Amino acid sequence: MTVRLQRENFDIGTELAALTRGRTDVGAVVSFAGLVRDRGEGLVALELEHYPGMTEKALTAIEAEAWSRWPLDACLIVHRVGRLVPGERIVLVVTASAHREAAFAAAEFLMDYLKSRAPFWKKEVRAAGASWVEAREADETALDRWT
Repeated sequence: MTVRLQRENFDIGTELAALTRGRTDVGAVVSFAGLVRDRGEGLVALELEHYPGMTEKALTAIEAEAWSRWPLDACLIVHRVGRLVPGERIVLVVTASAHREAAFAAAEFLMDYLKSRAPFWKKEVRAAGASWVEAREADETALDRWT
């Protein structure tokens, strides 16, 4: 199990190669990379805050939940914190399993959790000012399917 919070960018290919290096038991690898996007509203930056220790503990717990639900061979969550600009990578979730069904489901489960329950506080910065990002009902609904 691997959870990392970091300010620096990550290379998706490098992360995938490291996760599967020497693994002949893995038949499927599913990855999701999220980017900071501007929805045409003049986003200058997205600032992500968290409480060190607490956030890692919460992400490690949800990763353990994924391991208990699906037959995974490997899992990785990389989430960036700090100030990010549109187009930058913000999150990477990778799941590996003998079969694709488990890898896809676990990756979706982890992303649904990260979008709605992970202890991050996001502030959108625009030229006109900054505002905290509120939880979206669609993210809550997506998480409901796993209960």
